Amino acid sequence: MTDATALDAAHATMQAAPEDDAARLRFFERLADSELFLMLSEEAKDENISPELFDVADGRFVLAFDLEERLAEFAGRPVPYVALSGRVLAGMLSGQGVGLGLNLETAPSSMLIPSKALGWLTNTLQHGPREVRQRLAEFHPPTGLPDSLLTALDAKLATAAGLAAAAFLVGTKADDGGRGHLLGFVSAAEGAQPALARAVSEALTFSGIEAGALDVGFFDPDEPAAAALSKVGLRFDLPQPQAPRMERAAPGSDPERPPILK
Repeated sequence: MTDATALDAAHATMQAAPEDDAARLRFFERLADSELFLMLSEEAKDENISPELFDVADGRFVLAFDLEERLAEFAGRPVPYVALSGRVLAGMLSGQGVGLGLNLETAPSSMLIPSKALGWLTNTLQHGPREVRQRLAEFHPPTGLPDSLLTALDAKLATAAGLAAAAFLVGTKADDGGRGHLLGFVSAAEGAQPALARAVSEALTFSGIEAGALDVGFFDPDEPAAAALSKVGLRFDLPQPQAPRMERAAPGSDPERPPILK
């Protein structure tokens, strides 16, 4: 018997409130962010994988589990598999008419996710973030943002290890008098800006909040704006990575190079 996972908790919350859109959004966010172990029909060959397909009355499904132990329990024998994120798996299956059997017979989060739901998830994850462009006259402490957004940002940024030193949430006033909110990243790693902006966009989307409610900015640590952010902003510290290990990436672990389905 394995301990409950984040997916189990999100699924239980969703099941307890079937009419709660926010609970469903949080479940799909957890699904996208989770590492899943996809059952294969044969060992992966470079970037080529062959998922095991199962036909049931509701359609055709692949099987994936959020713990290796759950995959082993379901299979009852050694089987080939590949680890990949929920977002990558949803993108692979989108438009294929294939759904996802999640944690079947092994967990309280056991369920069949139809192909249309995976297509919706993929489209939702493709919503583009917005980086602030106007000149900002001043920063001030953030006000009026729901706790659900703060919780979502905290959870999302916890998965962005090493992409920036910190982020600061502030209220803003632009030169033209417009007011809003900004999440400013300080010392972002080279090339990390798109991933960080996308993470913020997803936190907004899965909190049920309009994307325009929060802008994104990037600042060098030695510029005056970074000091102003730290004085009045709500700080989020991003985890810093451990020493790197030399190992071969599993097929599908890079979202820019999804595995090839056979």
